Amino acid sequence: MRRVAASYVYTLESDNPLRNAFVEYDENDGTVLRTGVCEDPSLEEILPGALVPGFVNAHCHVELSHLHGKFYKGSGMAGFIDQINALRDWAGREVKQELVAKWMDRMWADGVSAMADISNDDSSFDVKASHPIYTRTFLEVFGSEPDMCEGVMADVTALDALAKEKGIDAAPTPHSCYTMSPALLSASAAAGLAQGYVSYHSQESQEEEDLLLSGSGAMYENRVRNGMSTPPVTGESSLKYFIARLAQAAQPPYDQHILLVHNVCLKQDDIDAAKKVMNNVYWAICPLSNIFIHNALPPIDLMRRNGLAIAIGTDSLSSNDDLSVIREIACIHENFPHVPMNEIFTWASLNGARFLSKEAVLGSLAPGKRPGIVFVDALDADGNVTAQSTSKRLI
Repeated sequence: MRRVAASYVYTLESDNPLRNAFVEYDENDGTVLRTGVCEDPSLEEILPGALVPGFVNAHCHVELSHLHGKFYKGSGMAGFIDQINALRDWAGREVKQELVAKWMDRMWADGVSAMADISNDDSSFDVKASHPIYTRTFLEVFGSEPDMCEGVMADVTALDALAKEKGIDAAPTPHSCYTMSPALLSASAAAGLAQGYVSYHSQESQEEEDLLLSGSGAMYENRVRNGMSTPPVTGESSLKYFIARLAQAAQPPYDQHILLVHNVCLKQDDIDAAKKVMNNVYWAICPLSNIFIHNALPPIDLMRRNGLAIAIGTDSLSSNDDLSVIREIACIHENFPHVPMNEIFTWASLNGARFLSKEAVLGSLAPGKRPGIVFVDALDADGNVTAQSTSKRLI
């Protein structure tokens, strides 16, 4: 048995952290044995910071790590897509694998214990299969033309089989409203629902909304200029369009775990529509990516008022300077300082674990769990994460 103590311990088993508290754990496998307040802090080494459970990166594209530092900021979604199309294939397979390993190792050292990751090919599979970070991989598909659906689904079915051969939990998933024909969106959603999990880029930008609401805007013009079909103009939000396509895949309500990613343009009627049909819906936010691309943030206050299960992701190194969950936490606190730190850590750990159905092992510092123990430093006088804070895995 080992013991570590700090100024704050965020067990995430209650609404508030413990002050001058400890975590006891099994030194062989990291299982949490006990937490509590130090009876006499003067007799213990109290680390000046916080102990938190290992993070769950709820949305990442680690296979895009070769794009680090190559994109310009503030492009908007249409400009970002143009950069992706121009740059995503510059590196060969060996370089991609080396960079995937480098950044997964860095995430592990920074305290990430699990992630929901996006893959478009198998270049990250070998690293994921042998890495201590648990990964559920969402095999994302694209195809704007109606006649592409059958071939795309055949390819992703083969990719799914390869992932499972390597011992990776994986399933097909749709990308977004603007990169897929209606048929492909429904077909890929059906494949994900059949395996219990769907991840979907939802309401990431106003450009995406304009595409569905009025058939206008920069993204619409980008699609037309490149000779690509566009989704039908519905006069409704892109999330409501997704819900309508889900209904073509399977009848609601949905008990499967559905992750809606970004949610920058989320409104009350969208939340109401999602709650009506989705019984296990999670809402991933990636604030630094949203700032990077179009200097926007999700409506966190609206999300909190509705009691949404928020999780935190980093997105990719094409739209972020790092894959650091603690930097995302610092960004959230800077822009929404009224949100309690205990709640933000819950988003960063426990809610992501629940989405992945790993809450029995990960997500909180509870006896019997093995979430990893992470130390966060450079807190302010009230115990909040700051821009100078870093995170370091202890266990």
